[in-house]
Amino acid sequence: MAVTHGVHALVWTGGWSRDEAERAIASSAEAGYDLIEIAPIDPTGFDGDMTAQLLQQYGLQVSASLGLSDDTDVSSEDPDVVARGRERLATALGVLRDSGGTTLCGVLYSKLGKYSAPATERGRANSQETIAWLADKAAESGITLALEFCNRYETNVINTTQETLDFIAAVDRPNVMAHLDTYHMNIEEHSFTEAVRAAAAAGRLGYVHVGESHRGALGTGSIPWTEFFTALDEVDYSGIVTFESFSSEVVHRTLSNDLAIWRNLWTDNRTLARDALAFTKAGLAEAAARRGQAPA
Repeated sequence: MAVTHGVHALVWTGGWSRDEAERAIASSAEAGYDLIEIAPIDPTGFDGDMTAQLLQQYGLQVSASLGLSDDTDVSSEDPDVVARGRERLATALGVLRDSGGTTLCGVLYSKLGKYSAPATERGRANSQETIAWLADKAAESGITLALEFCNRYETNVINTTQETLDFIAAVDRPNVMAHLDTYHMNIEEHSFTEAVRAAAAAGRLGYVHVGESHRGALGTGSIPWTEFFTALDEVDYSGIVTFESFSSEVVHRTLSNDLAIWRNLWTDNRTLARDALAFTKAGLAEAAARRGQAPA
């Protein structure tokens, strides 16, 4: 089992000017990662060609993630809001394509934020139709979509692995996968093992975020890491595993507020990133050793 180890760009920077991009990409490579996950939440502020050049310079791969806002929520019943959401998703897809990436992940199917009521039948249909449309556009560039289910306070569309698999079945596109995130799983799932098994059995385990229960340093919260790494090893997961952590030390003008990042969970992002990679590699290696395999 060999995975691609990634790190979220928000560990390094809240923007994506050339200087910010180079610092984030160079820092990711220096810390030993294979990939950086960029966050084109407002994709008009991202230069794909510039990003691709820096990635090539530092020998790094790329993925991209985002969440939508109230006025771009594709699970809305308002066709104008859905249209704006589709435009934003298409622009983000173009940024990823131009950057050289092949996985667009995150909350692509709704806004990122608390809702005051359950998703409506029309809103859910709008979301599914949008993801089908986006998947067809993505397929033209060899890009896979990975839908990140989030906890109940960040979306009302999909909150568990099974809900994600049901949503994907309704979309019915081969390049739409499930994106599992340990932070959200810790809130919503009854079993990390069964969640991983279900996604793998459906052939839809496409992307993984490793994040601690408080979104700080790995191994300092309540995530059942041994169970999770063992489950990934059991299903021979060989995709991307990206470390995601947030602190008020690094602020994005909208995402930090959307995710309620109100305090400093860390200040030294270089040590944080290096330790997270070592923790993840060790956890996967130990899981493989228990099964008598070579480490990832």
